[in-house]
Amino acid sequence: MTQNTPDLPFNIADHHVWRPYTQMKSTPPALKVRSAEGVFIELEDGRRLIDGVSSWWTVCHGYRHPHIMAAVRDQIDKVPHVMLGGLTHEPAQTLAARLARLAPGDLNHVFFCESGSVSVEIGMKIAIQSWINRGERGHTKFVCFKGGYHGDTLATMSVCDPEEGMHSLFAGGLQQQIVTELPCDTESRVRFESLVAERKGEIAGIITEPLVQGAGGMKFHTPETLRYLREICDRHGLPLILDEIMTGFGRLGTMFACEKAGVVPDIMTVSKALTGGTLPLAAAIASSRLFADFWSDDAGAALMHGPTYMGNPAACAAANASIDLFENEPRLEQVAAIEAVFAEQLPEAREFAGIVDVRWQGAIGVMEFESLPDLETLKARFVDAGVWVRPFGNIIYLMPPYVISRDELDQLISATLSVTKVWAGEHFN
Repeated sequence: MTQNTPDLPFNIADHHVWRPYTQMKSTPPALKVRSAEGVFIELEDGRRLIDGVSSWWTVCHGYRHPHIMAAVRDQIDKVPHVMLGGLTHEPAQTLAARLARLAPGDLNHVFFCESGSVSVEIGMKIAIQSWINRGERGHTKFVCFKGGYHGDTLATMSVCDPEEGMHSLFAGGLQQQIVTELPCDTESRVRFESLVAERKGEIAGIITEPLVQGAGGMKFHTPETLRYLREICDRHGLPLILDEIMTGFGRLGTMFACEKAGVVPDIMTVSKALTGGTLPLAAAIASSRLFADFWSDDAGAALMHGPTYMGNPAACAAANASIDLFENEPRLEQVAAIEAVFAEQLPEAREFAGIVDVRWQGAIGVMEFESLPDLETLKARFVDAGVWVRPFGNIIYLMPPYVISRDELDQLISATLSVTKVWAGEHFN
């Protein structure tokens, strides 16, 4: 039985679930979901919402795709979980080999974990320890970028934009990294190269999100910028870590965003759409050169990391089934079709009051405003219009499942534009 302490200003029974990114006192109660299928979320009250954000960018094939569901059920009937320490199993072996084939270049070695943040931490540990294993100490800091986001754990927060509201509160408890602006033009590249040359003795690696800085505001940068970072890393002997957690598995129109720039990183992190939005799974995928730094007769040179549920068989089965769908169904063509509809319909928002920019790439569409006042009311209006859209910061964005039909996509965009236009007129005119 739940006991309520009389002097607490809330009822404990109403708040057992501590919700993400939520001020529990003032935010309206969460909407209860009864079921989900295809691109629709059905609420307990019977309302059906088109999911415009793919459940935090994961549900690329739509909810409950029968091929993934069957694979998970079959695996659960065999082995739902077994530790990966000293044991292995076919789903993990197969998935690692498939990821190595899909990933560019010599990214051949897959270290599994359960969440995107942890995969980034693993990538950071690989980079730091590779220097140590080669006998070079002092390389403990990462070059990262303003507007960047790599997760909410302590180490990943340290390589995010330190001025972002989510993480600035913890500044005193985080390792100090080398945070700078993305080198997107000649002037910033001169400064960047000087910075790297001056501090390369302490740099463990450079980390960025390829082509789109996601949770930092859906900010786009060019393939040329990514190629420049690769060039700098090569020139100074530094590993390049690319966080493909949001952009990986087709979101920008290629399997991985780095392919659009022709860039091969030394470490790539993946999660989110890896399992098609069914079960938690992530991975850090490292090059054979970096893996060789850990190949030793010295047990102390091993990578000392091991999440309990790493390589969970059911999650690996889901990921293998998801990759099947990329191979057998036209996912990348569907992303291209979504991009074409965004290009056709989103420019209307350029006439809205308070608008700063409208942009799109692949299956990402973004409306950037001066600010987003009265945010909870705006979110509620989207629900009333039959769409699940979750604005944050100063942007309203769409990242629908790739399988969305043209009629469903038209409905999603039309509802989003209609609600946004009225709301913007109320707050910026």
